[in-house]
Amino acid sequence: MNKFEKSLFWLRRDLRLYDNAALYNALKESNSVHCAFIFDSNILDALNDKQDRRVEFIWESLLQIKKQLNKFGSDLIVEYGDPNIIIPQLVKKYQCDAIYMNKDYEAYANKRDTEILKKLKIKGFQYKDQVLYEENEILTQSGTPYTVFTPYKNNHLKRIFFEGITQFDCESLSSNYAKIDPVAMLSLDEMGFKISNLKYLAIPVGEAGGKLLIEDFKKRIHDYKLKRDFPFTKGVSYLSVHNRFGTVSIRQLAKIALEQPSEGASTWLSELIWRDFYFQILFNFPYINEGQAFKAQFNNLKFENNPDYFMAWKEGRTGYPIIDAAMRQLNQTGFMHNRLRMVAASFLVKDLLIDWRWGENYFANKLIDFDFSANNGGWQWAASTGCDAQPWFRIFNPILQSKKFDSEGRFIKKYVPELDVLTKNEIHEPWDKRKRDLINVKINLGVDYPMPIVDHSEQRLKALAIYSTKK
Repeated sequence: MNKFEKSLFWLRRDLRLYDNAALYNALKESNSVHCAFIFDSNILDALNDKQDRRVEFIWESLLQIKKQLNKFGSDLIVEYGDPNIIIPQLVKKYQCDAIYMNKDYEAYANKRDTEILKKLKIKGFQYKDQVLYEENEILTQSGTPYTVFTPYKNNHLKRIFFEGITQFDCESLSSNYAKIDPVAMLSLDEMGFKISNLKYLAIPVGEAGGKLLIEDFKKRIHDYKLKRDFPFTKGVSYLSVHNRFGTVSIRQLAKIALEQPSEGASTWLSELIWRDFYFQILFNFPYINEGQAFKAQFNNLKFENNPDYFMAWKEGRTGYPIIDAAMRQLNQTGFMHNRLRMVAASFLVKDLLIDWRWGENYFANKLIDFDFSANNGGWQWAASTGCDAQPWFRIFNPILQSKKFDSEGRFIKKYVPELDVLTKNEIHEPWDKRKRDLINVKINLGVDYPMPIVDHSEQRLKALAIYSTKK
């Protein structure tokens, strides 16, 4: 095909200049590629917390891209506002013949992109980039979407092994970036946002940060299956936020897992496939975007929805140390260990008897790696309302989970320091009557640390009663 004279590459969830499908095709098919990112005011204006770590993570990642482009004699165009207005303006300003972007599968973004492409009078191209296989690529023999993970995973793996993984060499085409003079990047303050504690948390940001974490995880990937469930152990990859914003390539991650002959690598690859699974659920069953349960019979469960319980859960003062530690980790860092996400979610729904959508929304506001498909999938799994979910009659015991996955209480002590004086035998249930007198010498229960707001065994029976009416 004839090359386009000028094109616009619109970055969104793909904040990197390597192994980027849309960018590669733009550079290959154009003489001059302008790169742009829009801080979407339709999304950001709804955020109440103006010290949002996600916004700062994006900003820092864009700054890295800008510096990379400057080395090629180009620059990153960064704007704040409505993409429906700004994208046509940029196309006109730079006289672009085509626009390139990677697909975004969430409802708002999909609708936005469709409207913009219809509005523009130029060629528009969209590419698969944030998933290995998208909505209609992995189907059952009857041509329908999978709703159970294991057969989906098996089919997915067959495709990967048969087809291999194709990556995109953007670096070799760097001479095709548009030659423009650099300008100062829009600041967080100009958008109405403030610096968060991101730097204090020492979260590696951007493409460079993603590469550092990949190299670190490659040394530990063999132990992933053994260590991933223990929150005080360095067992997980810590790449979730980089996956969320595309500062790493999903193809590169899958290739790393495939090339490592170990149980740990295979388990991690399964986690990447779960990500694809939830994306295809999001696309093929769009009603979950509207707050509905995947399983319709569970749409109107009679939750008690006690607002005081919900506030105690959010603030990490339920009286259950592992739950409180998990919630305080989320509030302080924007991250929660994956095992604890399941335990905290189960506790909210099946111990506190609060609608899973309340918790889903709280996580959506707090998680630095928030991704609608995975967050919704995780909450519906814990609430037993989703596809291939935890059976409704299986309810996590928070005390047993605490003893199993934080046996020494080290994670608890990090985030609930008022319990630091307790031994590993005392810390998981400090209210235990058999140890109460000894513990009361060390801390004043009900003052220094709250008594449990509910009794797990009693709440479990209530939860079973609520669900049994809808089974």
